Amino acid sequence: MDPDWYAGWREEAFHQLNAKNDRLQKDFRLGSWPRYDYDLKAGKLQFSDQGVVKVVSEIQLAGSTSAKADNWLWAWANSNLPGELLGDAKRVRSFGEEKGIDELAQAYVLDTNNDLEALGWELTGAMVRICEALGAYRSPRGEGGGLYLIIKTISWAS
Repeated sequence: MDPDWYAGWREEAFHQLNAKNDRLQKDFRLGSWPRYDYDLKAGKLQFSDQGVVKVVSEIQLAGSTSAKADNWLWAWANSNLPGELLGDAKRVRSFGEEKGIDELAQAYVLDTNNDLEALGWELTGAMVRICEALGAYRSPRGEGGGLYLIIKTISWAS
């Protein structure tokens, strides 16, 4: 059970995320660079062209989707991820606990609508809204899911 207001709030967060990501595309060409790399030790996501880094961002981890398990796993519940990149995800869990929103407070969220990517983006949108991030990025994973990263800062490489 979630509060009555939550479905509309989550949908609004998803639309806000799309607008933020459109802005990142316009301002920093996100989604257009031939290569991206993330460094979970440094908390950085970089975009490059022909071996030259063009855009650098600081990230936090939101969570991941798994086609095999057909679910979302919050980053705070994944023991394989570095703790220093989980502060915002833990903030989302606290928000979910305080407001009685199960899908924000429980480790796993099942894909009940048979659209795993949409689930990932919607939950990431909730995190971007709660944590006032600049946007988000999805890195595909081998088994058909994705790792969702939220963008805290972004700039052109110097």
